[in-house]
Amino acid sequence: MKQQIDYRLPLIFIGGLLFQYLFWEEFLGLNLLIYTLFIFIITLTDKGIPFHKNKVYTALPHLSIAIYISYNNSNLATVTWFITLFIYLGTLHFPLLKSAVTAMLLGVLQAVSGPYGIFTKLQATTLGKINFKPLIKPIKYVVLPLLMVIIFCTLYSTANPIFAKYTQLIADSITLFFTQIFNFLFIDISIPKCLLILLGIFITAGLIVGIKSKLLAEIELEENDQLTRKRSDKKTSWFLQDFRILLAGNQTQKILALKTENTVGIICFIMLNLLLMLLNGIDIYTLWLNNVGTTKNFSAALHDGTTTLIFSIVFAMLIIVYFFSGNLNFYKQNKWIKLLAYIWIAQNAFLVASVFHRDYDYIVYHGLTYKRIGVAVFATLSLVGLVTVYLKVAQQKTVFYLYRLNAKVWYLLIIVLSFINWDVFIVRYNLAKADKIGVDVDHLMSFSDKTLPILNENRNFLLRHVVIEAENNKQTYGKTETTDSVVKLADSEMIKPQLSDAELKAQRIKQAKDYFNQELDDRIDRFLKQQKSVSWLSFSYLEWKAVENLKKKN
Repeated sequence: MKQQIDYRLPLIFIGGLLFQYLFWEEFLGLNLLIYTLFIFIITLTDKGIPFHKNKVYTALPHLSIAIYISYNNSNLATVTWFITLFIYLGTLHFPLLKSAVTAMLLGVLQAVSGPYGIFTKLQATTLGKINFKPLIKPIKYVVLPLLMVIIFCTLYSTANPIFAKYTQLIADSITLFFTQIFNFLFIDISIPKCLLILLGIFITAGLIVGIKSKLLAEIELEENDQLTRKRSDKKTSWFLQDFRILLAGNQTQKILALKTENTVGIICFIMLNLLLMLLNGIDIYTLWLNNVGTTKNFSAALHDGTTTLIFSIVFAMLIIVYFFSGNLNFYKQNKWIKLLAYIWIAQNAFLVASVFHRDYDYIVYHGLTYKRIGVAVFATLSLVGLVTVYLKVAQQKTVFYLYRLNAKVWYLLIIVLSFINWDVFIVRYNLAKADKIGVDVDHLMSFSDKTLPILNENRNFLLRHVVIEAENNKQTYGKTETTDSVVKLADSEMIKPQLSDAELKAQRIKQAKDYFNQELDDRIDRFLKQQKSVSWLSFSYLEWKAVENLKKKN
């Protein structure tokens, strides 16, 4: 029998070895860029995957993020690397996809299908007189039942602590049994390293062995951006049609159905516009004209109301989509409902502007945080959604058009946001505006290690604010201690009994300064040791620069 081996099988094994070499006991950095180049080599040169322009369009963002991670390995950039990878895989194996979200979903399915891809290739492989199919086929009778048992054991363990105890005991016994056998047979081989190689093999297989199911892709291919007038089919039923029947009753089955729907829509939009006009009027008077006095509760104004407002904007878009998802778009007498819909879109846009105003005020008076940046991002996405809804109504577009266009905007926005070093940006901004917004030392100390050189440079400045907090609020850095609690420490010889208020204050200030200095020094020492323990594979420019700066200062 002729020897037949799929070239992808050794390539999959090489991918597992490379994965273990790059990421074993390393941080993410240059290794992720190397692995990205490996992904491109094995996918772009695969003759089984035809070349198409979407390959390039989705490969470039993924490569740019990988390059940036070797400069700044932030958490957001890492998350974006995975998102761009999944979108690349989705468009790679399903080239006719139109939406980034659908591509990402299929990319995730593709990535986790590695074991299935390996079994598929082994079944079709023969080596001399050896046929792997009879050896591989029985495995499917074991894998699925075993997976089901694991899933339900996990669920039952969560629900019943006694069951969890026995399950854990059995699992530990099985793990110990196989570990002893493995250590006996392969005494010099590390089990964790082998598991990492196995993970790399599965991931590599998921990258290059395409899944057979094209259900999502086929569903999306039937969709288009432009609405067309359709004759209603009484035999077919879908959600929006059933909902219209619930609102309009048997009028939907009559010739006057569009007229009834148009009238219902006009009434709804008149009432909703009046309601939103009242809310926006309150915002104009209190927020834009600043008629609420000099003191504002920015936290209540922003955090308590923004989530609800953004949700209401999303709900508003859904209502417009509901009314303009069918033949009402082609109704000759729909000019009034369209005008009212445009007014409502404009009013919701003003609502978004009010959210931006509150967020801006909060940042000006209290500084930058990730939550306040997040509010601005979600408000931006809401505004984009409103613009696309307007285009949908004005140009008679489909719901799929909204889905596709908004997905593209979200995709581009997260890529752009990933190229900003947010930790350093927030810390520098808050320190530069310290005279206006004050200094929250706990907040500044909560950011990544890349901010350590900035904190170390401003150590004396931060110490002054630690002292001020200890003097005014009886608050030591990192913990709060009242006078009574300090007095109670007398028995432990930390503070002598019968201290005066001035002595207690001095002691509190000293504790606050010592605590801050100790924590900052510990973080610097820990960061330097971590960077020393990894190789060049973990290289990230900003972390390397932080190490060099800290070494000079020390």
